[in-house]
Amino acid sequence: MSAIQTLFDKTERARYRRPDRELVPRRAVQGMLALMFGAVAMVSYAQITGRANSGVLVEAEIAATRTVQITGDRVSGVYVVSDLDGTQIASSADDKAGFIGVVGLVLNRDRLTNGVEGSPPVRIVRRVNGNIAIIDDATGMVIELIGYGADNVAAFARIVN
Repeated sequence: MSAIQTLFDKTERARYRRPDRELVPRRAVQGMLALMFGAVAMVSYAQITGRANSGVLVEAEIAATRTVQITGDRVSGVYVVSDLDGTQIASSADDKAGFIGVVGLVLNRDRLTNGVEGSPPVRIVRRVNGNIAIIDDATGMVIELIGYGADNVAAFARIVN
């Protein structure tokens, strides 16, 4: 082994063996542990005392509903929303309607895992509080369209309105 190789090996070993230098400061580790134990303590207290859940979606009554079929496949990437008589209402290829394809993929996946054959209809509903939801009665899945962005919710709101 040459002198340069020996020097290189010693330098590399010394670089990784520095007990005097902490990789993560002790205060940071203590802070993370305190945060973790504090969160567990607060959740435990809330569960033991029976405090009501906050920030939980309350399903409002249905104001309007439309029963449709969402068909398509992953290969073409285009999903179509149509009435039960086959009249096309919307498509994921339309402007600002790509979210229809995302929901179509989710529905197909959920139906596959639940063993549902074919493409049974879904209900797109507008609730009295203005929220839009997609209800798949074949699997029992309910997709509340909250927090998906205005354009994504509008793609389905146009269908039910």
